[in-house]
Formats: sequence, structure tokens, C-alpha cells
Amino acid sequence: MRVKPKRVDVNLEELDRELDHAREAPLSEPDYEKLKEALHALAGMLPAPRSTEKTSAVLPPTDPPEKQTEEKPKGHGRNGASSYTGAKKVAVPHPELHTGDHCPGCEKGKVYPQKEPRTLVRVVGQAPLAATVYELDRLRCNLCGEVFTAPEPEGVGPEKYDETTAAMIALLKYGSGMPFYRLEKLEQLLGIPLPASTQWEIAEEAAEVIKAAPEELIRQAAQGEVLHNDDTGMRVLRMAREPSDDRTGVFTSGIVSTRQGQKIALYFTGRQHAGENLRDVLEHRTTGLARPLQMCDALSRNTPKLTDGAEILLALCLAHGRRQFVEVAANFPEACRYVLETLGDIYKYDAQARQGKLSPLERLQFHQQHSGPVMEQLHNWLDAQFALKQVEPNSGLGKAITYFLRHWKGLTVFLRDAGAPLDNNICERALKRAVLHRKNALFYRTLHGSEVGDLFMSLIHTCELNEANPFDYLTELQRHARELEANPSEWMPWNYRETLARLATSAAA
Repeated sequence: MRVKPKRVDVNLEELDRELDHAREAPLSEPDYEKLKEALHALAGMLPAPRSTEKTSAVLPPTDPPEKQTEEKPKGHGRNGASSYTGAKKVAVPHPELHTGDHCPGCEKGKVYPQKEPRTLVRVVGQAPLAATVYELDRLRCNLCGEVFTAPEPEGVGPEKYDETTAAMIALLKYGSGMPFYRLEKLEQLLGIPLPASTQWEIAEEAAEVIKAAPEELIRQAAQGEVLHNDDTGMRVLRMAREPSDDRTGVFTSGIVSTRQGQKIALYFTGRQHAGENLRDVLEHRTTGLARPLQMCDALSRNTPKLTDGAEILLALCLAHGRRQFVEVAANFPEACRYVLETLGDIYKYDAQARQGKLSPLERLQFHQQHSGPVMEQLHNWLDAQFALKQVEPNSGLGKAITYFLRHWKGLTVFLRDAGAPLDNNICERALKRAVLHRKNALFYRTLHGSEVGDLFMSLIHTCELNEANPFDYLTELQRHARELEANPSEWMPWNYRETLARLATSAAA
């Protein structure tokens, strides 16, 4: 609960005099108290920081504390052995007993293996990139002077940096937001020198080797049923500018394409907006497919201008419409509570459809039956606010209502078309990867650097969306670069493991 600030009678001239006096001598006790109270009063007028847009966080609760939902019991905070999917597994046989041996306890029965072994988890620390120094023994003949060197250990390879090095650097830089210079400092502390310039060279070379994979992702994303898009600002230091181009901004566009359970994430950095990048992607769409559904917010720059008579069904993000009311909830709590709680019911119905694993058509019918009446009631309420002059159109609440009414058709596509999502949150989450890079690394040095970043972000986030291991995926793409170039469709995050198994079977035969 915020404490109401204490009233302080003070003017700016008086504060300026006191601050000037503080440069020469310490503040007196009355001046100190006056300045302190003024600063506290100013802080009390600032809005409290908000990290979530949930209705419970935006508006104060209406029920007494005892009627609030019961707090969920706290877990122990530990992960079981099954959570360590990437851990190395070591089978430990019993040193004395074997299947069918007599029981040493009762000496009558026989022992047989249990379905589940007892598990122990042991976690060790190590450098993100480790190094091994092989000291090959050298012998020299004292007569002829010939030197004999021990052969290299099997499996060492001819390259100083193997495929796992590039995969780890890309994952740390473009997947976890660790800039090259931070990794350089960390590796230096651990006794493994790895300059930032060397990291870039390794990542750049790997990107060239596996570029067929993101190209195939673009082709397959163009065949999607639903395409989400949005963009965020980015900075490129050395960005060439065409004389005919009056656009000065640089953006990273995020596109997430979904089709039959598969999800593909794409990133594009440059002067083009999200709609223009989506237009370029859709140029790879196969002729004759049904028109795709695009999900975005109401900004015109997110909508592609298609040619050749191509059509697209536009759906607008319900979360963006909801956010208009979140921003003004402190000033219009009762009206905003009604809207937010009404939209909360819509999301509850959508969650029930997901839990029931309804097909797109069944989900559409479910929303028409349950969400349709709720949205109609909301529309009538929004209309009545202006008709009955309950809200000033130019106020914050009036602008939020106007936004909702103006874009009502796009915000309610989920009530008319099967498979239409409620919001664009999946793309918003995808863009957080680019925002994390911008926050930690601040910028790309060149446009080519941004292209390398877009390539790795696309592959890494697509792996995350399809529950594939991005480190393993990037490593295998480099090891099978020739196979990838010959048939990239078999090396997608959702099917590359089957391709590897098939290659292993062919090699064994």
C-alpha cells in the first residue's frame, strides 16, 4: 500500500537556494528536512513500477483478504532426475548381485531388477568453453637427427575450434544475451583465452556453413496457417543509407509462423518494418494454398502490402486492446475493472479449449457459444459509454474505448475463423530475445553482423518453440553441412534427430 505523501510548502526558488548553499556548507537541520520531504512528496506522485498486466496487479482487490483465493502450497524448489534431460547418464551395476541370484537376505528367493533404478544427481562446474592441451611425446635420434612425434589421439580432429565451440558461442551470444567481451573476460578468468574477435570469426564461419537451414525455415514459414509479426527498435553502427531512402530507423522484425503444431521463428534486422519483411516471406508461399491468417497489433506498418492479388486475413491482438485499459486503470478503476474482468473470461474460455485439446473447428464453436455473448455484451457496454455521455471521448478511458470499437472486427476474428489466436503474445515473447541482445550488447557493429545474429536467433528460438536442444542442433548442422546443403528440409529442429538415426542405420549397414 502506498503511503500518502506529506504536504510540504516549498517553491522551486527556495529549493534552488538551498541546493546552492549546500555546495558551500552542510545543510541545516530545517533545510535538510524540507528538502527530504519535498523529494519524498515527488516520489509519492510517481506511478509505482509494474512488471505484470494481470488484473489483480493493475487494480486493488475488491474482496476482503479472507475471501481471496488460497495461496498455493510452496514446493521444495528442487528438480528431480527426470528434469535433467541434457545430463550424461551412467548405468551403475550392482557389484555383487545379478539377475536370478539368490537373495542374501532371506536366502530363499531370487533377485530381479526393478523397473526404476535409484537415481543420484551430481552437478559440477566447468567453463562454457573448455580446452585440452595434448603434449605429444617427441623423440630425436642422436645420430641422424630425425625426430619422431607421437601420433595425435583418435577423435581430436585437425581444427583448433570444433563444431561445439561455434554452437556454444552462438548460444551464449544470441540465445542468452552474453556479449563477446563478457565471455572473453569469463574465459580469461578461467584460464582459457578466447578474444572477442576470435569469437566473432568462429560464429561468422559457422553461419556461412549452415545458412541453408534458415533459408529453409523461411520457405516453410511462408506455408504457415497463422503468421504473427511485430518489430522492435535496433541499432547498427555502420549502416549504409540509400540516397532515395528517407527512413532513418533500424528495426528487428519478429515473425512466428505456425502450421499443424510446428512453430517457426524468424528475425530480420534492417530498415524494413515487420509488414515489409512479412511480405518478403510470403513471396515463398506455394500458389494455391488457402489464404493465411496474420496476427499483429493495429499499427499499419505491421500489415504487408501484397501484390499479384494475394490475400491475407488480418486479426488484431486482443492483448494490445486490453493494454489500453491497463494504462488508464489507475484513473478509471471501476470502468477498467469491468473491461479487464470481461476479457479475463474470454481468456479463461480459451484456456479451457486448450486443456480440452479441441480442434480448430471445435475451438471456434466453443468460443462462439461461450465467448460470443460475452463479447457482444462488452460491445454494447462500450457503445453505451459514449451514447449516454458517461465518458469524455478525449480522456484516457475514451481513447481506450475508441481503440477497441474502431478495431472491433480485427479483435474478434477468433469468433469467426477457425484457428485464429486471441493475441500476438507468442511474437512478443520471441522479440524478447532481440531485446535482450540490445540491452546487453547495445548494438550490432555492421549490417552483416545483424544478419549473423538474425540467423542464429531464428534457429535457436525455433528450437525452443519445438522443444529441441539448440546446442545439439547447431552442432549437428555443422557436422553434416553437406547433407544439409543437399536436402535442408530433413534438417529442421523437429526432424533432424530422425535424419541422424537414419544416417547411422545406413552407415552400420
